Amino acid sequence: MASHGIELETSGSVWKTLVKVGDQVSEGQELFILEVMKMEVPYTAPASGTVAELGVSEGDVVEEGQRAAVIEAE
Repeated sequence: MASHGIELETSGSVWKTLVKVGDQVSEGQELFILEVMKMEVPYTAPASGTVAELGVSEGDVVEEGQRAAVIEAE
């Protein structure tokens, strides 16, 4: 199985998480949404699979380059 890490492209705060560890996701499915300068920036699954790690929670202040999630591809 391939593992896909999701790193943040910008700093901001986590506005909403839409999945939890163990959830099955489809490629392109929204995982969480960051608020960056009053704009919503969605992060999506790079592949279909299972959420193996979720390193962000609603309300977290996050930094560019931070690993936010890992998807174990099917």
